[in-house]
Amino acid sequence: MAERTVVIASAIGLHARPASLFCQAAAATGIPITLMSQEGRRVNAASILGVLSLGIDHGETVHLSAEGDGADAALDTLIELLGSDLDAQ
Repeated sequence: MAERTVVIASAIGLHARPASLFCQAAAATGIPITLMSQEGRRVNAASILGVLSLGIDHGETVHLSAEGDGADAALDTLIELLGSDLDAQ
């Protein structure tokens, strides 16, 4: 299992547009990916409703995990995305 941790860089956290961009990227990997909040709540990273339900703010640390072929590359891509300001894109 591949795992990564990242601090959310988007100024408004994972809300609305940043969450949508992240979920689209997670779904595009074709690999089941789990997003876990600082509080330990887990959701499918490709689910916009799941991600929004976590209420993740700027500066919070989240954990991503995935299994399968290409999991490391997929998580590297998603970590890079979350580490950038998605509001500016």
